[in-house]
Amino acid sequence: MAATFASPSAVVGLGSGSLSSPSRISSPKKICLSSGFVKSPVTARNPLGLAGTGGGKFMCFQADWLRKDLNVIGFGLIGWLAPSSIPAIGGKSLTGLFFESIGTELAHFPTPPPLTSQFWLWLVTWHLGLFICLTFGQIGFKGRTEDYFQK
Repeated sequence: MAATFASPSAVVGLGSGSLSSPSRISSPKKICLSSGFVKSPVTARNPLGLAGTGGGKFMCFQADWLRKDLNVIGFGLIGWLAPSSIPAIGGKSLTGLFFESIGTELAHFPTPPPLTSQFWLWLVTWHLGLFICLTFGQIGFKGRTEDYFQK
């Protein structure tokens, strides 16, 4: 079976049939076979340097792909700080425990916190809640302003 690639080249003796057949081996006919290993006499052109392609600029994303909106960040942060500041864990809030553990770990600054420290639990829990709140805030705020939820 013949392989087909983008650059055509002439190769003698290879084709789409069985190579063990005597009629195929003794045939003087040349068969064109494309191969990635044989260099094409045509040089490839850089599509970014061609005229009419935007002067060499190539944009994959829209300019506002991030769609950063400070309202979403502000409301998301407030939306996470309010529930995480409720004293629900032994009379202390998650934000209070996290900031308290930061102070405890900074007391012995050059030494990093051990893996068994409560700091890591509060850090991961607090930030996971913040990122989830920011993600849902982005979905809800942008969905409402761009009419994603209209039927």
